[in-house]
Amino acid sequence: MVFRVIVQALAPLTLAAAVLAFLLPGAFLWLGGLFLPLFALTMLALGLVLDPREARDSWTRPGPIAVGVVGQFTVMPVLAFAGARFIAGAGGSAELALGFLIVGCAPGAMASNVMVYLAGGAVAYSVALTTVATFLAPVLTPWLVELLGGRFLPVPFWDMAATILVVVVLPLAAGMVLRPRLGRWRGPVQEAAPALASLAIVAICAYAMAVNADRIAGIGPLTLGLVVVLNGLGYLGGWLVAFVAALDGRHRRTLAIELGMQNAGLGVALALAHFGSEAALPGALFAVWCILTAAAGTSLLRRSARASTH
Repeated sequence: MVFRVIVQALAPLTLAAAVLAFLLPGAFLWLGGLFLPLFALTMLALGLVLDPREARDSWTRPGPIAVGVVGQFTVMPVLAFAGARFIAGAGGSAELALGFLIVGCAPGAMASNVMVYLAGGAVAYSVALTTVATFLAPVLTPWLVELLGGRFLPVPFWDMAATILVVVVLPLAAGMVLRPRLGRWRGPVQEAAPALASLAIVAICAYAMAVNADRIAGIGPLTLGLVVVLNGLGYLGGWLVAFVAALDGRHRRTLAIELGMQNAGLGVALALAHFGSEAALPGALFAVWCILTAAAGTSLLRRSARASTH
């Protein structure tokens, strides 16, 4: 019961932690050495809860998956690149611009699967997209960051690829291998895993906010404004891609959520590991904002669905 409450309260928990980290940064700075292990924990948790049978129907139709993955790694990087150019043109640092770009080049987030479920979308399709995009991320994310962001700062492609492999792909694969071997522990573990992953993401974002507390007053409003735009255009872009591909309403809703909710936690972890604390600020702000908008959107969709049945 407690674990379910934590997952359902992800939006207010993330917002509260971000505000506290801004007001009391010293209370969160000790997390600095833990952000990569914490993110690896989130991917292990995803692997533990992924049910291969749930995605079987989606795998029989690879076309929609290809549409979603191509949209994920084209629409969002292009939008983020435009935002990064705007930041650089407005006098923002190269680190800040690159951090914004990293958010757009990340795969979809685990939280999107939950939001798709709450919004009445195609859950199996969401799971398939998250899985495929995550396994492609070690190559596509650093390649896109290097291709689009090399003009801002030198990008260590192989170092980034190694980081994603270690903290994303290997824990995800380990969770998927362990899942059928849990025996009588499968139920409790699968109930606890999403809650632990949620708390880990909250902690990562709180640390990124804490370490940037002194900068937020100066650069926060511009960055937050662009985060709002990127998030909104991501939802719209996902819906349009699905519309052009003639996907049905549930799949359009799903792809909108998948593109709008980037794996900003991964963006924060990569930025902290390779580019410094300032580069992590866009990811932290995006994580907070996209969870809030997705939670609000799914709530409206549920109310609309209930109203239509009466």
